[in-house]
Amino acid sequence: MERFVNLLNLNLFLHDKPDYGELSESLKFFYQNYFLLSGQIRNCNTNLTKMIIQRTAGEKLKQLAIGFPAIAVIGPRQSGKTTLVRNIFPDLPYTLLEDPDTRQFAEEDPRTFLLQYAKTGAIIDEAQHVPQLFSYLQGIIDNKDTTGRFILTGSQNFLLMEKISQSLAGRIGILKLLPLSMEELHRNGIHKNTYEEYLYQGCYPRLYSDPIIPSDYYSAYVQTYLERDLRQLKQVQNLSLFQTFLRMCANRVGQVVNYSSLGNDCGINYKTAQEWLSLLETSFIVFLVRTHHKNFNKRLVQMPKLYFTDPGLAAYLIGIRSSDEILNHPMKGGLFETFIIGEFLKYRLNLGFESNLYFWRDKSGYEIDCLIDRAGTELIPVEMKAGRTISGDYFKNIEYWNRLSGQKPERSFVVYGGVTNQMRGPGHVIPYDSLGPIYDLL
Repeated sequence: MERFVNLLNLNLFLHDKPDYGELSESLKFFYQNYFLLSGQIRNCNTNLTKMIIQRTAGEKLKQLAIGFPAIAVIGPRQSGKTTLVRNIFPDLPYTLLEDPDTRQFAEEDPRTFLLQYAKTGAIIDEAQHVPQLFSYLQGIIDNKDTTGRFILTGSQNFLLMEKISQSLAGRIGILKLLPLSMEELHRNGIHKNTYEEYLYQGCYPRLYSDPIIPSDYYSAYVQTYLERDLRQLKQVQNLSLFQTFLRMCANRVGQVVNYSSLGNDCGINYKTAQEWLSLLETSFIVFLVRTHHKNFNKRLVQMPKLYFTDPGLAAYLIGIRSSDEILNHPMKGGLFETFIIGEFLKYRLNLGFESNLYFWRDKSGYEIDCLIDRAGTELIPVEMKAGRTISGDYFKNIEYWNRLSGQKPERSFVVYGGVTNQMRGPGHVIPYDSLGPIYDLL
């Protein structure tokens, strides 16, 4: 990284305040992030641990370690699971089951493999690769009444959760870790000038610790996901076709799922589209927001809405290669919506809670982008608008909902792409980077 910054210093010396418009997208990205990167390097003094972005979920992880003998930290690839658990439990031995030799040892002799950690406990990374370990781990846990001994991580929820339910039910605490939240970035001194920059770069930790171009990162990420994860699944035999399906999903971000349309566009049937979308959901690439059951005697849309866990990945799959391309892109609204509702989801999961997010749409076309269900006692409506200028049209659906539900305007929200915080007659308008009033109600 220091070599990279030296090269940037040379470029800055040669060009002296370069015109971004004359630069390639690669150099433009590097220049715009120069001071952030060079500041991190100056502060680290060769101690790389100081560059770690502190994660909100760390506190919940510590709590779980007090109450459970084993903890599973699950989430998408490269969301920061390994960094988090090794930072919180620095004294535990670490083993990675993606290493071929380690994996072979664990598969061929799981009992002996685990016995080497019987006294100390261990961090077992990508534990889903050797599912038979869980049965043997149950015996070790039951023989010694000590909490926080085994920390398991997994990026394939569809395998890991199945084995947990069979072997470790009631013995293991579960924490879901998504990529960085905007709140975590801000707390660590990382701010973007516009929301388009967040949508383009996304929130995976490596994009904020290493000088890597987002499109390069996501290209490698997609290939890793397809080659390492999906090859293990019998449901996906044609990886090229699945990649097309993944891109079609990105082009429907923020929309109600239509399995028939999705399948037709990819050349697969309705059932296969359902199965493949379920795989994306259980591996944390996408998440679905279901419609709320509250109908007020109205006919409601029943299908869920589709969102990506990370807006940068969705933007890459759509074909966006710079933040400027988002300004007038037809998918800007959907990307903005997936970004904001993703922030709500991260806030909940980082505290150890499941999602309480829904949407509401009746057959007349009235829709609330997000309903926050406060344990059945109250429904908080939130609309999301990518525009930077507050418009009266922003409140049409909020006003309709409030008339039906009796909700108060001060507890109704519009999140928009501007910078002004206002209390209007129909509801509270807040900027995309000042979500605190909504966090307080999550």
